Amino acid sequence: MSETPLAFMIVTLAVLAVFFAVDLFVIGRKPHVPSTGECVRHIAFFVAAALVFGAIMWAVAGPAPAMEFYSGWLTEYSLSIDNLFVFVIIMSNFAVPKILQKYVLSVGIAVALVLRGVFILVGAALIERFTWIFFLFGAFLIITAVKLVAGGDDDEEYHENGVIKALRKVMRISDEYDGEKLRTVKDGVKCFTPMLVVFLAIGTTDVMFAFDSIPAIFGLTKDPFIVFTSNVFALLGLQQLYFLLGALLDKLVYLPAGLAVVLGFIGVKLIMEALHGNSLPFINGGQPVGWVPEVPTWLSLAVIIVAIGGAALASVVKMKAMESAK
Repeated sequence: MSETPLAFMIVTLAVLAVFFAVDLFVIGRKPHVPSTGECVRHIAFFVAAALVFGAIMWAVAGPAPAMEFYSGWLTEYSLSIDNLFVFVIIMSNFAVPKILQKYVLSVGIAVALVLRGVFILVGAALIERFTWIFFLFGAFLIITAVKLVAGGDDDEEYHENGVIKALRKVMRISDEYDGEKLRTVKDGVKCFTPMLVVFLAIGTTDVMFAFDSIPAIFGLTKDPFIVFTSNVFALLGLQQLYFLLGALLDKLVYLPAGLAVVLGFIGVKLIMEALHGNSLPFINGGQPVGWVPEVPTWLSLAVIIVAIGGAALASVVKMKAMESAK
């Protein structure tokens, strides 16, 4: 199913594991609030790393997998930016000290990546056995796109998910933080700090967002390795983006519209692919619908760049116009 050499995949996964280990156990052990310059440098580094990785993939696996990676990475990165709204709310609801927020994001994102990996493996297995699932993925993405345009996907308030609620019922959790510690002693009794709940809140909430992003990227590539690496590179610079754009997220007014175009396009593409390889007996007698065209990867990449880039540019123009009016 994958066109990428096995040796390249092993080396890539090993290098990415080192990145996360250094971020968690070296950089993460020095709590601080990143400066604007530090955030910009880290984001530039991870964006450059993704571009270089795509170029290497082009060299070792060919142009098609490389373009699939770029398309998937841009889609995941764009959706991750939208997810930062909820991360801001979670940090506020749990009153996470500013100096600990970077560490919280590092651990939370690592948890999310593990859970996404499981989700990707399950999704790949389902697609391999049941090609008709593309009809469901496509319909779900189109509905999500409509909700984004209509404003029905607006996450202005965070609600604890079932995992967090169940955790509170079975574990003793204190109301105060004790640095980065997960366990502390309060009134002579050992208990967990809110840090544990925040870690799980970030990780599990991100996986809920994956119900949008994972089907979207499977509409661009069926290669689990490309799906996973696209997610990794999108998440790598997310914590720095959180600090850099946290105060500006509400000004990206056209981002939902850009995301809606991307998700709607990929949703239609998935349904077209499902029709092209149709096996459902009540559609065309269970035979593939031959007249349905295949959408080339380069077109998907172009639509993503134009939609997200156009939304960002339009948001900046409107923001400047509003500032001038004031």
